[in-house]
Amino acid sequence: MKEVMIKTESIQLDQFLKWANIVATGGQAKHLIKEGKVLVNGEIEKRRSHKISEGDIVELEENTEIFRVSRR
Repeated sequence: MKEVMIKTESIQLDQFLKWANIVATGGQAKHLIKEGKVLVNGEIEKRRSHKISEGDIVELEENTEIFRVSRR
């Protein structure tokens, strides 16, 4: 599991995917989320604006790496 530090209390899902270097662009993030390929805490999330907070777990359907959100 890879830990990803955020500086704010929460971050939007699409922004988190870019911040964690999971995707290179916002367009890629939008596509993955819209296609239902992003899981947050084990459930498919299709809203780009979904707020991700400390302790949340983000996974990609085709990626075996798991990302845990933490704060400084």
